[in-house]
Amino acid sequence: MSKILGVISEYNPLHNGHVYHLKESQKIVNPDFSICIMSGNFMERGDTAIINKWARTKAALQNGFDMVIELPTIYSVSSAENFAAGAVKILNSLNADVTLSFGSECGDIEVLDSFAKILLVEPPEYVTMLQHELAKGLPFPKARENALLLYLNDIRKSANVLSEPNNILGIEYLKQIQKTKNKINAITVKRIGTGYNTLEVSGKFASATAIRELLVQQKPIKKLMPSSSYEILKKECGLGNFVLGLSEFEKEIIYKIRSMSVSRLANVPDVTEGLENKIKDAANSCNKLDDLIFMIKSKRYTLTRIHRILLYILLDITKDDYIDSKKITPYVRVLGVSNAGKELLSEFASVRKLNLITSVKDFLDKNTNRILRNMLEKDIYASNIYTLAYKKNSTANLDFTQKLITL
Repeated sequence: MSKILGVISEYNPLHNGHVYHLKESQKIVNPDFSICIMSGNFMERGDTAIINKWARTKAALQNGFDMVIELPTIYSVSSAENFAAGAVKILNSLNADVTLSFGSECGDIEVLDSFAKILLVEPPEYVTMLQHELAKGLPFPKARENALLLYLNDIRKSANVLSEPNNILGIEYLKQIQKTKNKINAITVKRIGTGYNTLEVSGKFASATAIRELLVQQKPIKKLMPSSSYEILKKECGLGNFVLGLSEFEKEIIYKIRSMSVSRLANVPDVTEGLENKIKDAANSCNKLDDLIFMIKSKRYTLTRIHRILLYILLDITKDDYIDSKKITPYVRVLGVSNAGKELLSEFASVRKLNLITSVKDFLDKNTNRILRNMLEKDIYASNIYTLAYKKNSTANLDFTQKLITL
């Protein structure tokens, strides 16, 4: 059985901090192979990838990974909980000796694991505190954070952990590992340089958010990325194959909302408490995405949640799709392998009950599972929507024509 290092990421784009995390993880784990579970063309915070999943796969392979597996769209655009659940289920399905490594601001796996246990067990006292915070009209993430702080009764120490995005996502990974009682090991590497959402630059380190913003401003980013990743990004931008954000689809989103009935809007994930009426009214009275978001936003609905809802609408994702994703172990869609990774691919091909995909057409022709077929069709649809924002050539059906990326 191979010893595998697993990393879950978006690489939007892959930068020096990501390479640092991978190298440190490899030093700790000393794996036979390193694999990445990577989001496709749309992201967990309700946004787009700056360049497509195949270009980002190539960057990952050139910087130390042996295999890149796509996290299906239904998970990659979900909340942190479902995002983590989908990725952990894929790692668990590989039937290998897997160690998951994730970056975190605190760098302490035991502290994060203790928070995960509370969220998984949900002690009655914590649940009462959570209900009390929700009754204030707070968004669920903030209400949960407040309830945890009250339950732990150590605000100074705990607040530093629960206010950081990588810590929060790491807690979700650990919660899923505990929940499924699988044999995945977990480690964390302390994040260095700048914060996840900050626009600051610290030496050769900057967040992916900052790099995307610098790219928009046409400022230099070369020193912030490994050379191979930078060259891939530069090439894709030169070809016009880049998407700067969800606003690139503002007309499509507003059109789709205007064409949907209120009942269909009510069947969009995260739409509750009559929000469907507010979304419909907003789309009927504006034609700019910023105006639409401003009219929908409230104390209860965070900006990230609204972005995610709009992405669900754009990609035709329903509450039924979301529920189905929780019921099933997703397929293993391989986007690319290194030379060494070809050996691992052969190993996975022999794993019973592993829904391994290297050819989308072959899988659709042979697989009869309704949920998996629908999940893959969402990935195909997402790629077709994504390329609409290309500045020059916009080609559909890339999931059928794009070959496996190899080094």
